[in-house]
Amino acid sequence: MGVLMRKLVPTVPFIGRQAFQKPNGVSTLQGSVLIIVLWIALGLVTLALYFAQSMNFEQRASDNRVSAQAADQAIEGAVRYVNYLLSTQIANGSNGCVPDPNGYVREAVPVGDARFWLIGRDTNTPVGPGTLYCGLVDEGSKLNLNLPTPSNAIVWLPRMTTELTQAILDWRDTNGSGPTVMYYGMQQPSYQCKSDPFETVDELRLVYGATMDILVGEDINRNGILDASETDENQNNLLDPGILEYFTVYSREPNANKVLINPANVNTGGPLDTLLRKAVGAARANQILARIRPAGGGGAGRGTNVVVSPPVPFASPLQFYLRASSGSGGMTSAEFAQICTNLTTVPTNRPYMEGRVNVNTASAAVLACLLNGDTAAAQQLVNYRQVNSTSLGSIAWVIDALGQNSSTAIASLQSWDNITTQSYQFTADVAALGPHGRGYRRVKFVFDTSSGTPQIVYRQDLTQLGWALGKEARQKWLLAKGNG
Repeated sequence: MGVLMRKLVPTVPFIGRQAFQKPNGVSTLQGSVLIIVLWIALGLVTLALYFAQSMNFEQRASDNRVSAQAADQAIEGAVRYVNYLLSTQIANGSNGCVPDPNGYVREAVPVGDARFWLIGRDTNTPVGPGTLYCGLVDEGSKLNLNLPTPSNAIVWLPRMTTELTQAILDWRDTNGSGPTVMYYGMQQPSYQCKSDPFETVDELRLVYGATMDILVGEDINRNGILDASETDENQNNLLDPGILEYFTVYSREPNANKVLINPANVNTGGPLDTLLRKAVGAARANQILARIRPAGGGGAGRGTNVVVSPPVPFASPLQFYLRASSGSGGMTSAEFAQICTNLTTVPTNRPYMEGRVNVNTASAAVLACLLNGDTAAAQQLVNYRQVNSTSLGSIAWVIDALGQNSSTAIASLQSWDNITTQSYQFTADVAALGPHGRGYRRVKFVFDTSSGTPQIVYRQDLTQLGWALGKEARQKWLLAKGNG
């Protein structure tokens, strides 16, 4: 019976692992589990990669922040270094002299693992695409925006327009008058014409007619060289900067212990007579003073070769020198150099003389403004000082440089007290990099030493202007570091 039942009832197969067995020996269930495990593994790997990438970004960001902080500290180190440099110069009795660029470090200077550069200007050589020039910038080499007469001298600057020249005069005119004054009230938002002297060069951005093309020219990042990212508009392969390059508001010289050059001081026993006697001796002083003593001045040493001066103050020390050196036996340039820095046209009760331009460091564009637009004579001065760098002890060298055939240019220079060979204000345009060439920072400082102590009178962060160290600075530093 049992055997019969087994034959009649079909056998129900057992649902188990062998039921799903495939010929190749892999079950469908195992494949499903494998796929699920792979998806989970893929998710975990993705999460791991995501967090690893995030940590990598955070590490880079942290490294950049540390580098930026190191660069900031390098800039502060540069400030202390420049302050020490100028303080040492004052202590050595050389205040008023422009520091020799070869006498201090100025490029890739180490401060810990960071480095700083002093972005400078070479005012002797036209600049094109090339290596960055490093050093302090002499503010005395620029035109003072609050310059006294002749006020229209600035019209000769490259890119300058007559309407902007007039607007600058109106902006600083304390009477609050002028054709451009009403312009500011019509702006949105409106503002007023300052009608007061400029406090910073950046005020020019507010002045009528001052476009960015005029202000910065081709030098967008204001580093003094033509970078690859900047457009050479006139295709002359030279940098054509804007007017910001040529202006300052800080140039001034101390007026204490100076001698006012006027006819009263020329007479025997006057301050100028005393100054000359101390410098060249009594006999020689009498010979020199005889040439500049006004009619009726009298006094010992007056001879037959007297050049009669009008009974008015001299317009400039250069005019004094030209009259004192006239004729046989006149004052020599070496004698004038001994007293030049002690002469002033400003009343001695005023503490400072403002607006003089240092002819030893001024660019040809600035010198042309002092020469009534004579660019050829300006370049002649630049060429002379390049060849005769050891003969620039006083402003008398401009007479030798211009020669006898430049009477118009000489007349322009002696017509007002506009030139000097001393500077008391310097810009330290500091750019810095942190470790591994990261964390770029750039800050400009203006130091004033006219009070006898270096003081920072202006600070401006220029980091937002972008990279200003040229294309080779980082590579040269990293290469040198690798070789070291």
